[in-house]
Amino acid sequence: MLHEIDTVIVGGGQAGLAISYYLTQEGREHVVLERAPAVANAWRNQRWDSFTLVTPNFQVRMPGAEYSGDDPYGFMSLAEVIEYFDNYIERFRLPVHCGVEVFSVEKVGDRYVVRTSEKNYEAKNVVIATGLYQSPKIPPFSAEIPPSVLQLHSMEYKTPSTLPEGAVLVVGTGQSGAQIAQELYQSGRKVYLSIGSAGRVPRRYRGKDITDWFTRVGMFDTKVEELKSAADKFQPVPQVSGKNGGQSLNLHQFARDGVVLLGHARDAHEGQLVLAPDLKETLAAVDQFEIDALKKIDDYISSVGLAVPTENVPRLVDGYKQEEVTELNLQRMGISTVVWATGYAFDFSLVKLPVVDSDGYPIQKRGVTRYPGLYFLGLPWLYSRRSGILFGVGDDAAYLAAYIAARDSQRREYNTRSRVLCDVVDRVAKPPRD
Repeated sequence: MLHEIDTVIVGGGQAGLAISYYLTQEGREHVVLERAPAVANAWRNQRWDSFTLVTPNFQVRMPGAEYSGDDPYGFMSLAEVIEYFDNYIERFRLPVHCGVEVFSVEKVGDRYVVRTSEKNYEAKNVVIATGLYQSPKIPPFSAEIPPSVLQLHSMEYKTPSTLPEGAVLVVGTGQSGAQIAQELYQSGRKVYLSIGSAGRVPRRYRGKDITDWFTRVGMFDTKVEELKSAADKFQPVPQVSGKNGGQSLNLHQFARDGVVLLGHARDAHEGQLVLAPDLKETLAAVDQFEIDALKKIDDYISSVGLAVPTENVPRLVDGYKQEEVTELNLQRMGISTVVWATGYAFDFSLVKLPVVDSDGYPIQKRGVTRYPGLYFLGLPWLYSRRSGILFGVGDDAAYLAAYIAARDSQRREYNTRSRVLCDVVDRVAKPPRD
């Protein structure tokens, strides 16, 4: 038996809740289906205990609940983020069903059949709002690491005290890897850090938070079609932290503090981690990212004539002094834990239509697919740089909600015209009375 409904939203994260807000305001029938026991599962269960937002509070802009507090340049803690979302669904009475897994979305005629663990739906519209970060990505060679070494993905890490005694190897230096590595070594752990390609920016520059400058220069407004290649959608965001009121992260400072920096992890065998000899090269790219970003800000300040203080960011070089290591014996180094901060895989196979490109990314234009009534929301670079974050997900949600309403209006107008035309044809076709 199919339960008829206007719109099904798959996913109860920030994207699903944002479009639910707009559909609720318009009085449009819909349901939000979330597989986890509660909304905002990634925030609730896939972050470490000391996590904070890395973007300032002023960029928390869920529709209808834009930040209006007295600390716009503060950074919400994990508990505050969870409370924010819990209050959001209660305040706007959003129709969220948690603990419901969606098995498939199939097109049947001009509608969609959504099969779930709760009930099956027949919907005019389906919004896939499951995000791009769905399952932990760990390299296959992790199977070659001795079983005596605890391995966990960054989404499973909570606090240093939960790890076994001994040194820790962190693989990856995106937002999660860099912050986790810092927390571990500051807690007294010996840390080995296999660095990645994520760039670096200072937390504050020339009197303002770095995201304030990025907002002013229009970086968050960059459109997806302005990217040099499709692969740029998956570039990691630069290293920065919201901890302790906001702070910079610098791999050279890590090295100065005793962290052993390593090149990219490439393989493992017989208890040895195989590393690429690219430490110096990768550090240079990370340094250059900061140089380029600050130059863009300086050029903007000059072009608009802003009266702000000058600043010279210190150029640390400690990482370059470290030895290039190509093999790391985990047991000999006393490494008891490996934290894989290696990102996430995504999978949209629940949609039984050819809707993804060669990268597995949905084929769409601002969330609208070529299949009428099927949409995607909440992905990085869906429309612009801000599409996948709290700062901009509401903009894309508003667009899709308006698109759904317009499509419904067009459908009703078409049906009305069709009925009128049928009446005319019927009258003409009838023979005249004697």
